[in-house]
Amino acid sequence: MDRPRIEASRLIGTSPVLTVSAVLLAALLALHGLVPDLPGRPGSLLETFLPWLGVSVPLLVGVAVLRRSAVAAFAALLPVAAWLALFGALPLPGADGGDSAPATADGRTLVAVQHNVADDNPDPAGTARTLAAAGADLIAVEELTPAALPGYQAVLAAGYPHHTVHGTVGLWSRYPLVDARPVDIRPTGVGPEWNRGLRATARTPQGDVAVYVAHLPSLRIGAHGFGSARRDESAVRLGAAVAAEPSRRVLLLGDLNGTVDDRGLAPLTSRLTAPGSGFAFSWPARFPLARIDQVLARSATVTRVWSLPRTGSDHLPVAARVTL
Repeated sequence: MDRPRIEASRLIGTSPVLTVSAVLLAALLALHGLVPDLPGRPGSLLETFLPWLGVSVPLLVGVAVLRRSAVAAFAALLPVAAWLALFGALPLPGADGGDSAPATADGRTLVAVQHNVADDNPDPAGTARTLAAAGADLIAVEELTPAALPGYQAVLAAGYPHHTVHGTVGLWSRYPLVDARPVDIRPTGVGPEWNRGLRATARTPQGDVAVYVAHLPSLRIGAHGFGSARRDESAVRLGAAVAAEPSRRVLLLGDLNGTVDDRGLAPLTSRLTAPGSGFAFSWPARFPLARIDQVLARSATVTRVWSLPRTGSDHLPVAARVTL
């Protein structure tokens, strides 16, 4: 067989594979919500790392170009369009002008910082200094231990004179905090010593804001799939508390152990809005793959979210700009 026929045979054999792969990838991106939650929760697992499906797109396009397959190259545009529809706005700078921009002139902007500080963090004071350096109005932390609390308080007290701690979660604020109380988000079978939720009212210059700080149960990925049952149950309890919150404006800061695309967090994401821009992957700190530390709001807009420098935790801190 002569060379042109060999090349044509290769193109014919490759194009359908590339085309089908591109269509399937586009379908996973656009229709991820239709992936059934079978045992092992494949839907939640897919949604946790959904943005990373975009890594396959340049590979498909590159192979299509090398193979000179117009059909496959055109098909590769489908996942490009699907990815851009989902995440295209996230990498763009926020409307507020960037990560370090000051509050807007009318003073209607708050900066909030969220961080799982890790209960084995060897440098609480250094971590506190990193959080304070962001110039936030509110700082929420999880995995706060009694032994580490004095280190955080010593650093944060001057700039954040108002604080409340319940169990292993804490909130520091530039503004007065009132009506502080624990929020019971315990999944079934967990004892009363497990206290990982709180709620307080921040008396800001723009009016009262109900601030929730929460740490949902961890996920487990193993031979049986994605173990999220306890996390999901805790999200339902927290979602019910938010739904019953009488204050119009609500801010939720927390390690939710899930991304905003994860259907397991629907009891929260259906009631609160997610950031408008910024990936801000926060976990694991050494090589962040997903943002499981969240800043969500009701009757307010999270216009920008970004990661802060690494601390002694296995999470990166996350900062957010919130317009009231």
